[in-house]
Amino acid sequence: MLVHRPVRSETLRLAWAGLSLIAACYGLARFAYGLFVPVFRVEFGLDAAATGAIASSAYASYCLAIVVATVLTPRLGGRTLAVLAGCAATAGTLLIAVAPNAAVLTVGVIVAGSSTGVASPPLAHAVAHAVAAPVRNRTQAVVNAGTGVGVAVAGPIALLTYGQWRAAWFVFAIACAAVTGWVARAVPSTRSGDGPAALLPRPLLPAGSGRLVVAAALTGVASAATWTFGRDLLVTAGGMSQRPATLAWVLLGALGVLGAAAGDLAGRVGVGRAWLLTMTTLAAATGLLAALPGGPVVACVAAGAFGAAYIALSGLLLIWGTRVYPNAPAAGVGVAFLVLALGQGAGASLVGIAAEAVGLRPAFAAAALVAALGAGLRPRGS
Repeated sequence: MLVHRPVRSETLRLAWAGLSLIAACYGLARFAYGLFVPVFRVEFGLDAAATGAIASSAYASYCLAIVVATVLTPRLGGRTLAVLAGCAATAGTLLIAVAPNAAVLTVGVIVAGSSTGVASPPLAHAVAHAVAAPVRNRTQAVVNAGTGVGVAVAGPIALLTYGQWRAAWFVFAIACAAVTGWVARAVPSTRSGDGPAALLPRPLLPAGSGRLVVAAALTGVASAATWTFGRDLLVTAGGMSQRPATLAWVLLGALGVLGAAAGDLAGRVGVGRAWLLTMTTLAAATGLLAALPGGPVVACVAAGAFGAAYIALSGLLLIWGTRVYPNAPAAGVGVAFLVLALGQGAGASLVGIAAEAVGLRPAFAAAALVAALGAGLRPRGS
């Protein structure tokens, strides 16, 4: 097994490169789609059900990609898979930028969405094998917080280029390409395992994995409403203008960076209590958006709380997964994030269908209820 123990400067370089890759793949290539749903609906003649279905296609590609990445990471190493993630993000955002119709847009969304599935396992694997134990959870949480950074960056770009949305996606593609080049130099290889037995963990579903799966699924279903239709809710149901709606999205990403504290929070109060606190916050934020979508101040507070809670929850799932699979951290992250994406894919479609039937506000209220139900879960023994 090839294991590399970097000094502090190399650990910081890995953390920042990993954060940047997550920002590019999640914040730009994947979740920025929700930021542009109103303009995509006009540009390509899409209804709520169609936009939800396109979002679900990204989650589907994510699911396939994360399975492949989970299997291949121990064999090929963290660096190779991380670079492939950056390439997928670059190609996907570029396709969206040039899309002449809804079909090409969908292909771009699928390719861009796959980048997130490829990115998470190799980065978790690299951190688990190359970072000292005392700072490992903190480093994992910092890397995971890149989603918030990417979303915060996407918001101002969208606001400045809203009338020329293709320019925004060209900028996203350039940023993804630049990050890919950095990752190729900063992420260590960290290959492990020499035979077929290293491809999958044994046992495949160890003790405690059932709770992890259910928690990840409920988080995915509950969060899909805001990620896919949050800005659309503020503009269509709330009657909000583009500027305050975009500001709310920026705050969602900016405060999402607070989710980097998930590792420290789990260390202080335990993963179980941290989960209860953050899932309850997600439920309250989603419910607040459903109740008062037209108030700019309320929307900004709710969006910021949602961003912080979601990033923290995904960080807790990451830590939870590596504890359930201590000998195969990439597999633990892969399982947690695969089920999270399955939940988001199902949630995006269900919210889109519900929005057509009863409206976005009741659909968001249902998502808040799912989050409240998920708050009661906790890791085994916590």
